[in-house]
Amino acid sequence: MAARPPLPPFDEQSALEKVQAAEDAWNTRDPERIALAYTEDSVWRNRGRFLTGREEIVAFLREKWTRELEYALRKELWGFRGNRMAVRYQYECHDAAGQWWRSYGNELWEFAEDGLMSRRESSINDVPIGEADRRIIGSRPTDQRGAQLPLR
Repeated sequence: MAARPPLPPFDEQSALEKVQAAEDAWNTRDPERIALAYTEDSVWRNRGRFLTGREEIVAFLREKWTRELEYALRKELWGFRGNRMAVRYQYECHDAAGQWWRSYGNELWEFAEDGLMSRRESSINDVPIGEADRRIIGSRPTDQRGAQLPLR
């Protein structure tokens, strides 16, 4: 597999680029495309689930988006050092019954030398919201890139 720039060690600009690339990819809701950003043996903790490898990542994401409908995500760089990053994010989606949710999460990322993510640990809390309370709709417009996420 070819390298996936930007490559570690990260500086502020390359870390910001990596986070935006991840946000853009996840907003496609294309599990196969997203999985290509991870090493073949990438390990994940997502809430209480533990995954290893691209096949499990793809299966997890397919399952996720059968439940989390109209999913839209925003990520924000929280910190970085060397080949590691801390990211916070929020996403909104609705379930099959029409209940809207805003999910607040924190991720720890570790990258291989080729720029692929080798480790992802994610902690997430879900809050029910009304449709009128939505603020994350579709992919982030270019003029809003880099904007901080509100706490609430």
